[in-house]
Amino acid sequence: MSQTSRRSFLKRSVGASAAVLGANSCPSPWLRAAGANDDVRLAVVGVGSRVKIGGQGRNEIRSFRQVPGVRIVALCDVDEANLGPEVESFQKRNEKVAAYSDARKLLDSKDVDAVVVTTPNHWHALVTIWACQAGKDVYVQKPASYNIFEGRKMVEAAAKYQRIVQCPNGSRAPNGHAEALDYVRQGNLGQVRMVRHVHFSPRGSIGKVSGPRPIPSTLDYNLWSGPAPILPLERENLHYDWHWQWPYGNGELGNWGIHHLDGCRMFVGGGLPRHVISIGGRFGYEDDGQTPNTLIVYYDYEPAPVLSEFRALPKDKSFLANAVHGKDSWGAVAMDTYQGIPIGKVIHCEHGSVVSTVSSHTAFDTGGKEIRKFQPTTPPLNVNFLQAVRSRRAGDLVSDVLQGHLSAALVHLGNISHRVGKTMPDREIRERIAGNRELSAAYDRFHAHLSANGVDLDTTPATLGAMLTFDPDTERFVGEFGDAANQLVSREYRAPFVVAEKV
Repeated sequence: MSQTSRRSFLKRSVGASAAVLGANSCPSPWLRAAGANDDVRLAVVGVGSRVKIGGQGRNEIRSFRQVPGVRIVALCDVDEANLGPEVESFQKRNEKVAAYSDARKLLDSKDVDAVVVTTPNHWHALVTIWACQAGKDVYVQKPASYNIFEGRKMVEAAAKYQRIVQCPNGSRAPNGHAEALDYVRQGNLGQVRMVRHVHFSPRGSIGKVSGPRPIPSTLDYNLWSGPAPILPLERENLHYDWHWQWPYGNGELGNWGIHHLDGCRMFVGGGLPRHVISIGGRFGYEDDGQTPNTLIVYYDYEPAPVLSEFRALPKDKSFLANAVHGKDSWGAVAMDTYQGIPIGKVIHCEHGSVVSTVSSHTAFDTGGKEIRKFQPTTPPLNVNFLQAVRSRRAGDLVSDVLQGHLSAALVHLGNISHRVGKTMPDREIRERIAGNRELSAAYDRFHAHLSANGVDLDTTPATLGAMLTFDPDTERFVGEFGDAANQLVSREYRAPFVVAEKV
């Protein structure tokens, strides 16, 4: 595709974004939140497990309870083992809270103004859409959607029902990212040449069960499965480890990658790429996980591409053992780094670069001298959400549902390329990507990382993802591999948990 047509697409994408924000930003007196002039009454859907990992809902409860003018009035979780203890915590504080196992019943309540959605990914869209239809505002955890189709339906529902829908992630938090983005957009470092996202952090095996495990008596597995098919439980840890199984999760791209890919997208214009290709696999152990733990994704943007690299195996395997046993949750010293960072992004420009980690954003000149460290001026995301709930202007949001959808689409594009691809010998992969210097260099690093962990790509080959062509206007794949890729744009839904074409 020519540079002219690529740039035209980006302009159209920005125009479409402005149109949606414009339609959403007008006050809607007949849909004002019931608590707009006093407390905002909040419900949390998806409390999360207290065992091992998996309590994002509890994190949000703690966070929102600290914000003045908020009352958490309802909790929902399909597992009584998660829900019960959290309800007891409220009771011990003499705070009244309603308890639900079914989000539909919660959304019928006139005592709830807004919901925080911290369910597994495959439930994000449906709860958000139902909440919009019920006249509730929504704060939905990353990634906004489980697939591309769902994300677009969320955007449509928010616009149709004039709801405030915030999609938080790390790049939108008050950490200096917004200020660094403005600095680069003003041309202070010249044109952006390439944006890199790196996440080098060990992730242990999720184990391998010998057969289906019993469903806990405290769990409504029908409700937990929701839009997904009801499948045998074939993982050791019911909660959290769904991230690494395709029917429910989006792998490392959806778990960690979304935090930085969202920021990468904004540095290259805010739209979606025309092409995507990936290289990856699940290496280092045999377990019940299905998603790749080592992955390269190349997003073909103009004027600058985005290159994402994930590595989850440490060079020193003792660190992996420590991470698994909670002794070292990151093990960064055992991992690779890129320009000194194990996790973050680097924006390469004509006259310097910006290095962004989770907590800091710094500009450097071409000689590596620090130019400026960016301080945050934006509010916390939950505070920003409540400001917009009160103002009834979606344009006040730091990360509205359209931005959440577009960034989640990057997750889905990378995963779809991988899933449509095929395993190939090392030599063949090198031959096929030889024309792309940056991708070839990334594959060299990928190879070296796996070799350091005892993985031989000749005997355990990687998957070369399909080179996919994506039409951002229709949000469908075209050309070679398009038919196979389009099968993964949506999913087959299980009634009555259906994300409908018309919301």
